[in-house]
Amino acid sequence: MNAVQCKMARVAVGLGVRDLAELAGVAQATISRLERGEPLKPSTVAVIKIALEGAGVEFIPENGGGVGVRLKK
Repeated sequence: MNAVQCKMARVAVGLGVRDLAELAGVAQATISRLERGEPLKPSTVAVIKIALEGAGVEFIPENGGGVGVRLKK
């Protein structure tokens, strides 16, 4: 998950930075840092990604058209 995917996913499910931070068990500043493209520990990115997936997001890998997100059916 990259910075743009995180922000797209968060907005798609209607979460604010504070909401996502609470869901993932991280600080609000951590979410902001990720969305600015600052490096984070892979384990931190993983817990944020898991929280977003639990909220109904599916991450789309690079497939020639760029990475993205979509809502789960």
